[in-house]
Amino acid sequence: MMAILAIVMLYFGFHILKGSDVFSRTYKYYIVYDNIDGLTASNPVLLNGLNVGRVQEIRLLQNRQNKLLVTIDVQKSIAVPKGTSAVLADGGLLGGKVIHLTMGTGTPMLEGDTLISKKESGISAVLQEKALPLVSHADSLIKNLDVVVGGFQETGLILNQVLRNYNQTGSNLQGLLNENRSNLLALTANLNKLSTSLVETEKELKPLLAKTGTLADSLNALRLGETVKNANQTIKELHTLLASVEAGKGTAGKLIKDETLYNNLDRTLVSMNKLLTNFREHPKRYVNISVFSKKDKGPAESPLDTATKIK
Repeated sequence: MMAILAIVMLYFGFHILKGSDVFSRTYKYYIVYDNIDGLTASNPVLLNGLNVGRVQEIRLLQNRQNKLLVTIDVQKSIAVPKGTSAVLADGGLLGGKVIHLTMGTGTPMLEGDTLISKKESGISAVLQEKALPLVSHADSLIKNLDVVVGGFQETGLILNQVLRNYNQTGSNLQGLLNENRSNLLALTANLNKLSTSLVETEKELKPLLAKTGTLADSLNALRLGETVKNANQTIKELHTLLASVEAGKGTAGKLIKDETLYNNLDRTLVSMNKLLTNFREHPKRYVNISVFSKKDKGPAESPLDTATKIK
């Protein structure tokens, strides 16, 4: 009897410590979830933050695609209207899961029925949702840093090669300078001599430049403007003379433009050609060298000399 009494007291004490009212009646309600995210039996059922029940049992419904049937006990004094939903949410910073009752506005009141199942994004889900873009950006940043580091490595190799080339070039230049030190000294001496010679040449050029300036002043005094003016006047008069010749004025103009004078000259040349031809063929007609015989007068007119072309 003592053992049975102790077990009964332990049972009731355990439920009293959990906040359950073992002396009042409760109604059972059922919710079907796809995933309960770690919800266990005895987890509280809250209404506006007040504990009004607990999770009694969780069963796996293999005939309904492995969904989960959650049975909760809610105090009989809590009126649960139709349309009430059971929201599965995080239990706070300490972890765990709770069920929040969101009362509906329908009628009648329920006394043991299936409630509407809902899930609320917990802290971990919110953190995961907020952290996912940061993780993506961090991943992209790491990839870009890898690319940059690879570029720096390649640049470092190139710089090392360039520095080695510079070192080699410096060594070559040093050797070249050592080999040609005597030539460089001779070149420097020649440059010094050339500078001295240029200074002496400058001294000699100064009087020559002074004379050149005097010559320029003399050329300016020649009245080049008046000479150019006279030349323009002469050209103008030449243009006037050529215009009068083109117009047929004066002797030269008539000789060029008068066709009558041209025809007369042409006929005169034809007559002179005939006379010379006749003289060449019959000279006795014009010069008598015979003492006893008569003059051979020959033909009165000879044909034109074909050796001379007359238009």
